[in-house]
Amino acid sequence: MPIKSSFADSSLSLKQQLGQKLMLDLRYFCHQGSSQRCRTPLTELPDELAKAISRYDIGGVILFSENIQNIEQIISLNQQLQQAASASKSGLPLFISIDQEGGRVARLPRDVATSFTGNMSIGATYPEHGTYFASQTAQVLASELSALGINVNYAPTVDVNMNPDNPVINVRSFSENPDEVAALGAAQVIEFEKNGIISAIKHFPGHGDTNVDSHTGLPKVMHSKEVIYAQDLAPFKQIIEQHSPGMIMTAHIQYPELDSSTLTNVEGKQMIKPATMSRKIMTDILRDELNYQGVVVTDALDMAGISHFFSPTQAIINTFAAGVDIALMPIEIRTPEDINKLDALIDSLVSAVKTKQLNADEIAHSTQRITSLKHQFKLHALPNPINALANAKQVIGNKAHRELEASLALAAITQIKNNNNTLPLKLSADQHIHIIMPDTRKCMAMQQAISALSSQPLSFSCSSLQGFDPSEAQRNINQASIVIAGNATPNQSAVEIGGMDDLADNPNFALNNAEQPKALESLLKMAKQHTPTVFISLRAPYDIAQFGDYADAVLASYAYNIDMDKNELVSGPAFTALAKVLLGQAPAKGQLPVTIKQSKSH
Repeated sequence: MPIKSSFADSSLSLKQQLGQKLMLDLRYFCHQGSSQRCRTPLTELPDELAKAISRYDIGGVILFSENIQNIEQIISLNQQLQQAASASKSGLPLFISIDQEGGRVARLPRDVATSFTGNMSIGATYPEHGTYFASQTAQVLASELSALGINVNYAPTVDVNMNPDNPVINVRSFSENPDEVAALGAAQVIEFEKNGIISAIKHFPGHGDTNVDSHTGLPKVMHSKEVIYAQDLAPFKQIIEQHSPGMIMTAHIQYPELDSSTLTNVEGKQMIKPATMSRKIMTDILRDELNYQGVVVTDALDMAGISHFFSPTQAIINTFAAGVDIALMPIEIRTPEDINKLDALIDSLVSAVKTKQLNADEIAHSTQRITSLKHQFKLHALPNPINALANAKQVIGNKAHRELEASLALAAITQIKNNNNTLPLKLSADQHIHIIMPDTRKCMAMQQAISALSSQPLSFSCSSLQGFDPSEAQRNINQASIVIAGNATPNQSAVEIGGMDDLADNPNFALNNAEQPKALESLLKMAKQHTPTVFISLRAPYDIAQFGDYADAVLASYAYNIDMDKNELVSGPAFTALAKVLLGQAPAKGQLPVTIKQSKSH
């Protein structure tokens, strides 16, 4: 049972209750409105926004990487946010939330904080290490977030990745096995919450078998009820029973077998309710059947899976009517004028209660859940800013945390194949290694990691899959003693590539995303004729089905984080771990957490 709050919920007016149910994003803010979209990162709290947080009794905010420059600045911003909340009539503290899953989704700067190699790498360590790395990484993430004044983490992802083509989950999932996902997820929830961070597991009822990203469209899962309960829902059910998390985040996904009822969208058409707006899923299943008593928060309401079909106000009303507690990113506030939208939104929600579209008692109960959670985690107790800064500098990205990051990266490396004893590499002085990577930065990272560990001087050449000269690549491959090729699928987004530098040198050889796999295949075919070749799956290991047959040895790393230190590229934990295995300085002990379909023979 949630702890009864000493905050006087009954004294909150309806407007205050509704304010508590909103979680705003502050990614960008521009003082002068202009015809162009505002892209100025918000790094300190403007007076207008501080007043709005106080005036409307806003319940929470979500931070993005744009809001975070350095330790001092983020502590100061979080102090300003909590001061604005304490100046409200209710005096209730804010949920200050972030997506710091580790791996692909890490909002704190990688050179400052510890980001780890992500969930699927933790899944790869499970047969050998059980829940050790899940617990340890959550403890580190929690201590670093807590030191900054952040109190909610949208993690862990407990989606069961059953679809090799899943564009948005893939390596963010621990495994395709629901029991392993549940065990690892529960271990993280326990450590997050023991260390003062409210854990929000996601994305209920499951995003693991989708081939559409709900940021860009509305996925539909056609599983039978049996499969949904055995696979998608199973980790949520087990974690709720074992250690119920403070929050659960919804998925903007249609699940016709759970709820095929419809609602009217912005075009006046009937559509099956997304889970976020389904009372059957959010109340009947999650609350009544799975007995979840905590706070339910939507995934971001500005995602196309919602915003394409509903006006912001209608989306929030539908969400609250389904029984969800908090609307995340309900409206875009980018300028002082936009703050008026909050006024209009809260007025619309008040009238939705008056016209019985929303139930006043349910809104009151929902607010009670929110205030109970704030009380339970003592969010009102703020550290002294000077002590907070000294503590944060000792905690964040410290030596022990970096060592754990390196240990996980190494424990996860998985050897899938090793024909002709290709590994470990037998390197002698001045041998030539040709590296093929998705971009030049990853070539450099791989080269740097091997050079740092090799006792022999070596020479290197590189083909970037963003663009290379085929005849030069052929020459380098022919001269090489070994070819090391890496691939990252699904395709990287621009934010992960780190820019388009590769193409500046020679635009004639630019390759678009669709051509890159064919280019990799042609390079591997060249190498296969007479050069020993290692293929490395750098992200979701399903690409081994396509490329593994061309190589003598195959490894999976599940991650390719590259660190930057004072703008200098540093190879990072995944590449260092790969280099140790390639050179025989450590064994590859990870095991595949997902099934790789046998490829067609080449």
